[in-house]
Amino acid sequence: MCGIFACHCHPSVQKFKPTALRLAKLIRHRGPDWSPMEWHIDNGKILCLIGGCAVLCHERLSIVGVESGAQPLTNEDESLVLAVNGEIYNHRLIRKHLKHKYHFKTTSDCEVIIPLYMEYGLDAPNHLDGMFSFVLYDKKQDRTIAARDPIGITTLYQGWTWKEPGTVYFASELKCLHTVCDKIVAFPPGHVFDSKTGQTTRYFKPTWWDPANVPSTPVDLKVLRHALEKAVRKRLMAEVPYGVLLSGGLDSSLVAAIAQRETLRLKQKAVAANAAVDPVGNPDLGEGLVGIDDDDNLSTLTYLPQLNSFSIGLPGSPDNKAALEVAKFLGTKHHVMTFTIEDGLNALSDVIYHLETYDVTTIRASTPMYLLSRKIKAMGIKMVLSGEGSDEIFGGYLYFHAAPDKKAFHEETVRRIKNLHFADCLRANKSTSAWGLEARVPFLDKEFLETAMNIDPQDKMITKDHMEKYILRKAFDTSDEPDTAPYLPENILWRQKEQFSDGVGYGWIDALKDHAELHVTDEMLKNPKTEWGTDIPDTKEAYWYRSMFDEHFPPSCASTVLRWTPTWSKQTDPSGRAISTHNDKYENAA
Repeated sequence: MCGIFACHCHPSVQKFKPTALRLAKLIRHRGPDWSPMEWHIDNGKILCLIGGCAVLCHERLSIVGVESGAQPLTNEDESLVLAVNGEIYNHRLIRKHLKHKYHFKTTSDCEVIIPLYMEYGLDAPNHLDGMFSFVLYDKKQDRTIAARDPIGITTLYQGWTWKEPGTVYFASELKCLHTVCDKIVAFPPGHVFDSKTGQTTRYFKPTWWDPANVPSTPVDLKVLRHALEKAVRKRLMAEVPYGVLLSGGLDSSLVAAIAQRETLRLKQKAVAANAAVDPVGNPDLGEGLVGIDDDDNLSTLTYLPQLNSFSIGLPGSPDNKAALEVAKFLGTKHHVMTFTIEDGLNALSDVIYHLETYDVTTIRASTPMYLLSRKIKAMGIKMVLSGEGSDEIFGGYLYFHAAPDKKAFHEETVRRIKNLHFADCLRANKSTSAWGLEARVPFLDKEFLETAMNIDPQDKMITKDHMEKYILRKAFDTSDEPDTAPYLPENILWRQKEQFSDGVGYGWIDALKDHAELHVTDEMLKNPKTEWGTDIPDTKEAYWYRSMFDEHFPPSCASTVLRWTPTWSKQTDPSGRAISTHNDKYENAA
């Protein structure tokens, strides 16, 4: 992940320079590899970019185009300047199929946004396959456009202040904006902003977006399997060491299984290539292999001798136990991290500062992920694959057992996907980027979503014979395919859902509740702060998190937060363990 701070039409750019530097520095954790202090344009010596009255600052984490992809990026005459956070998986295909010749200055995957803007204008984001937030300044038109990926995998905020009515601010994180803006919103995923009109419009319009259009296409298990495999392969585009987050649950295990198969395929390819150029068999050849997928859909691929996998939990946690079993089955180099309850509690304030939310579920799950990310980055890993999004797509949360019919089931999956940027996408992005690590999420691939969200929801519904995410499990069940090796052990493939905050060890949530009791009295819960308005915490744990959020951010920032509770359920605790289905089908079975 990288970090962006930008503004359009600032009334006093040179005076704003020290402030811009200070605000950009607040997100340096997102991009520790490069932080340009000056950018030359026209006759001025300027901060990153100051052209006309625009400011763009960028903190870089280099994953692709490591040697030449420093930002901001510019076109040949430097009239277009771009700051990007993200990865564009189809950048090679875009380079091939541009209508007009364009001189690329770098090998960065993100530079393709500039010629796409030149050819398609505001429709440029529609041609991108990846995760991204970007701000582009068109000097000739004194125009700034900003866009965010379809689901909001990368974070982006937009702000305004009454002191500068014509100025618009953008940043990868909230902490850059709240000292200079009175109004801040989470930039909506799948949208593009144009300073010429001041309008933010939707560019992402998939067939499944309207929840009223309930799909009726029966599931094709092979198509579903191949779509996820392709999504994972795309996300192996890297020139640096990478790994997989492996909780031992279905979603992360499937991602790890596919990634390991691709790693072994690349290894075989490298060995064959090396044999042709080095008959002696130099063992060093093959690492750092650069290639393209057989279908020409992928970009740079790095062959690593062994795939690293990572898990975290309290001592004896369900996730660590399952993850070890999966890693042994797949043959990954597995790293287990255990944390203590004290470790987690000590990190809470920092976690909330980085997450910029007070949502209970997000904080519970993010704390172990935050602790694990630090260890992963310390090992020299810069990118990890993760399993977010599957539960929203397939109705994997245990409360989906209560869905009354397929229409309601589908509407809830669409709603959950639309809100992912407030929850699991935010968690995956900010928990990892706090330590300069990038998380990629194959389940939220555009093509995979088009396949999975157009399946008749009746096939996804949980019944007496079909557990949650049945069709996803069945798609990777090769027991009736004698020529296909199994992807996962059978007990993992059919393991019931555990929310990440539960799977790291049940003592974690219990400890959070107990400590909330120490910090929040009954009287405090009955008399919430007036500045909270109608967004009133309904538990002591929620009250505690909101209080810690207020220590870092003013009340105006609360508009960027969405607190989540399950549908079709009266529970106040969002944990899957609080749902009766968990006890009936998981604990009793054990």
